Amino acid sequence: MATLYTQHDVNIRKTWLLMTAFFVLIIGLGFLFSYAYGSLDILYIAVALSVGMNFMAYWKSDSIALAMAHAQPTTRAGHEELYRIIENLSITAGLPTPRIYILPDQQINAFATGRNKDHAAIAVTQGALTRLNKTELEGVLAHELSHVGNNDILVSSVTVVLAGLISILANFFIRISFFSGRGNNRDSEGGALVMAVALVAAILAPIAATMIQLAVSRKREFLADASGALLTRYPEGLANALERIAEDQQPMREASHATAHLYISNPFKGKQKDSWFTKLFMTHPPLEERIRILRGMDPVRSLARAKGASPTDLGGATSNGVDIK
Repeated sequence: MATLYTQHDVNIRKTWLLMTAFFVLIIGLGFLFSYAYGSLDILYIAVALSVGMNFMAYWKSDSIALAMAHAQPTTRAGHEELYRIIENLSITAGLPTPRIYILPDQQINAFATGRNKDHAAIAVTQGALTRLNKTELEGVLAHELSHVGNNDILVSSVTVVLAGLISILANFFIRISFFSGRGNNRDSEGGALVMAVALVAAILAPIAATMIQLAVSRKREFLADASGALLTRYPEGLANALERIAEDQQPMREASHATAHLYISNPFKGKQKDSWFTKLFMTHPPLEERIRILRGMDPVRSLARAKGASPTDLGGATSNGVDIK
């Protein structure tokens, strides 16, 4: 039976589809350039990199994300309340307690990462610990634990590695096209056409990878907001935290475009416009929209909207509990 906190099977399928899409994109780039240059070595290298990076994305993406954010592991000593909140929320959600990290930044933010609920980690900024009250902090942590329960963390972590690989390969192919000698197949009319197609693909591939990454990120934020509100049974806590985040103009020193989609809010501060074109390239839905949904709808209806279903489709859920028939 489905629960509000676990969309495990659906997100596992999304993960494999995502990894397959990146795999095909990388192999496609390798094939085009191997044909254009008349060298199968390029294709072999692309295949090896794709397989290797998929493997690394699954097993090591959490370590990479934490390292890029300069997250520091912490202990219960000195962070008793943080540990108590996460442990209580984990018990309520039926999840193992994740590893806990601190980000040495004063911006209010947090993220979750890991390949599954048994190998998950939550990183919280120092700013969130010192500037949020208990109910607001609970809302933020419940949101991140919902990512763990929904298995969003694997999808998000995988995109950090694979989207970066596509950008690196595309940049490499463009450079060798302009600065290397002429390939074996470039002298013919057909070879020139293949080279033109390959260059266009190398330019568009990072854009396609980014669009996939951002679309997944925005969708999962709505779902995690609703699931987090149900977990605490107090959506106002998360709504208030998001308001504080919206008002926070503190820069994040260790922010990276590669990991920005992992956070509860975009770590790069600035005005977020509401045009449809701008939203395509946003890592997160507008905070105002998320706050409005939390306050204007009960948690069950928020979750239904995030999943694209009606509240009645969620079975026996109520705004006062988490039981699903």
